[in-house]
This record gives sequence, structure tokens and C-alpha cells, in this order.
Amino acid sequence: MQTHLFTQDDPTPDDLAEIEREMPLIEAGIDLVDAEIRMLTASGGPSTLDWRRLRRAEARVTRIAAELAARPADVKAVA
Repeated sequence: MQTHLFTQDDPTPDDLAEIEREMPLIEAGIDLVDAEIRMLTASGGPSTLDWRRLRRAEARVTRIAAELAARPADVKAVA
């Protein structure tokens, strides 16, 4: 069995847990960028659906960010 020793560049288990906690916001951000790209590349200009997609993506990012901000972070006591 191979054991992996963490180096300074490797994420710690706490780092990975924080990334997992923020994954909904990361995914919502990706969806927002996708909607923005559609707006910028729409031939003939953005459609009503494109605008709706953008507003929903913005609202989702805002909602998830607020939910994350309202959750208490796992704070470890410093001795």
C-alpha cells in the first residue's frame, strides 16, 4: 500500500472540505459565465431566452452566495 505524504502544494483535507462546501457556488458561477458567453456570441443579438437565462444565472449566484454567507463556517479553535 502506498501512502501519500502531503507536500506544501497539496490541498489539505480542510481545503478540500471547503472546496466541497463551495461547489454549488462554483457551479453557479460557471453557469453564469456560460450565459454571458451566449449573450456575447448570439448571432443577431441576444434573444429573450438568452436574457432570461442570464437573469436566472445571476439570481442563482446571488442566492447561493447568500446561503453560504449565512452558514457558519467550521471554525477551529486556535490554542
